[in-house]
Amino acid sequence: MIKKLLLSLVVIILVFISWFTWYNLKSDDPMTVITELPSDVQPKYDSSDDWWKSTTVYQIYPRSYYDSDGDGIGDLAGIIQKLDYIDSIGFETIWISPFFQSPQEDHGYDIANFREIDPEYGDLELADSLIAEVHRRDMRIVFDMVLNHTSDQHEWFLESKSSRDNPKSDWYVWRDGKKDAPPNNWKNIVGQESAWKYNEARDQWYYAAFLPFQPDLNMRNPEVKAAVFDMARFWLDRGVDGFRLDIFNFIFEDEQLRDNPFTFRYLPDFDNRKWLFRNHLYNFHQPEVIAYAKELRKVLEDYQEEKFMVGEVFGSHHHMRELLGMESHDGLNLVFLFDIVEEFEFSADFFRSKLSEFEAAYPKPLAPTYVFGNHDQPRILSRVNNDPEKHEVLATFQYTARGVPFTYMGEEIGMHSGDIPFEEAQDPLASYWVDLPELIRENSPIFNRDNCRTPMQWNSEANAGFTTGPDTWLPVEKHYKEINVAKSEADRSSLLHLYRDIIHLRNSHPALQTGDLELITEDALPDNILAYHRQSPEEKLLILLNFSEKEALIDAQRLNLPSETLYARRAQSDGKNLTLGGFGIAIYRLP
Repeated sequence: MIKKLLLSLVVIILVFISWFTWYNLKSDDPMTVITELPSDVQPKYDSSDDWWKSTTVYQIYPRSYYDSDGDGIGDLAGIIQKLDYIDSIGFETIWISPFFQSPQEDHGYDIANFREIDPEYGDLELADSLIAEVHRRDMRIVFDMVLNHTSDQHEWFLESKSSRDNPKSDWYVWRDGKKDAPPNNWKNIVGQESAWKYNEARDQWYYAAFLPFQPDLNMRNPEVKAAVFDMARFWLDRGVDGFRLDIFNFIFEDEQLRDNPFTFRYLPDFDNRKWLFRNHLYNFHQPEVIAYAKELRKVLEDYQEEKFMVGEVFGSHHHMRELLGMESHDGLNLVFLFDIVEEFEFSADFFRSKLSEFEAAYPKPLAPTYVFGNHDQPRILSRVNNDPEKHEVLATFQYTARGVPFTYMGEEIGMHSGDIPFEEAQDPLASYWVDLPELIRENSPIFNRDNCRTPMQWNSEANAGFTTGPDTWLPVEKHYKEINVAKSEADRSSLLHLYRDIIHLRNSHPALQTGDLELITEDALPDNILAYHRQSPEEKLLILLNFSEKEALIDAQRLNLPSETLYARRAQSDGKNLTLGGFGIAIYRLP
């Protein structure tokens, strides 16, 4: 009898584990959502020739880009010194992570004063010089803005927490607790502790969706909204061309602060608002954030010079379209699409599927975004088994697909992710993971963000040429003597030259900037070949990418070749057949 009970228990446990695994790995078919989206978009503001629809964006994490004064920390003067390098690659827009006054507990994403520059990076005069120098090179500059929260050292919060009746008492999300417990069951982003922190002076709890030293602003307060919009105008008046908006769809919370329901979903499922065993119905993507996006867009549209904003947002394509403005495109100009950032399969089928999906979800006049990395994610090369030829295929895809490409600094030379242990991390998130078993850390989405923030590798000299000082704020990645800008510049076959060639090609061909995209069907191609046309009134181009290490033979006449070769790596044509070598790349202008 006992054996039967134990056997039954084992079976139940195994069935539960199987179901739990399936439930956490399953995902909805995105095309189901897309078919419900309006395909006819009549923009309230923008037109087909808006510069931000065809631009190329280079992201700088200023702390790690270039140190001009030898203190081991990158700064604004260092960025100015490297603008010609960025310009030479062909990038048209620079997005810079926060460099505002901050205690640097989250290295700039905890802002203590939105209108002042942290002394580690420079001052307001230097920020003005940076804006002017970018514009002098006919480039644009975008600042990173954190509107969801401030540092707990911001003067707004210092006043707000001092009492319940001060002028800024309602500038943050404060609530009474339930006896000695927080107001509700909301967890912070890490999911290991309550998002509520107790303040003795007020005998109340404040909400911090991310880290305890980052209290959330109460955007329902008209005074807060007005102060934030004035801050945006402060920088727009100084010539900034737009903003990248940090964690935008966390800005509002449910007014009633209702508990989030339990779910068995542990792994992130932002499409359905589920992660870390909570269905985040009440503190993620609230309806008010959609109206807020439209109000902020109106602030930008008040300027004669065209501005734009891109949101760091999560969720389904329906969520994205809501934030963009659905039928009228009067919300955010662009949204980051994290499908490829978070995970991708290196195959023609995967990227063919993504092209189909993004083209359907963001038809003209909308524009999708293509991004493989940023300051929070492992580097591209580390995600393709450190194979630079695979990286070349991804870069070519990114800059020839229809949409706006974003490249994180260092990706253009193929920097590796660092190997800084959790125990030595400066990333505040790492402290939450350090006590977890190594097996769990290595087989989960957990990532020490220091490893994608190591100093930019300029040359093979000491500290990779990042600083003239003896130390760097983070260790330089160990491959810097083989992978650096100076060595890449000298090698015509380098990844850097591919980026430069493809971006300059894009900048000189209207079809790659604003042209339509047409996928070539699989039955016309060998296995693992991705092919598509880009077409404008002026020209029609063909892009071919081999996602396999095996050589592929393609019928040139079937693809309307021969034609003019615009770019090729590991590819050649004899007029009848096109030989696309392993991880080969070919771009043609069709007759």
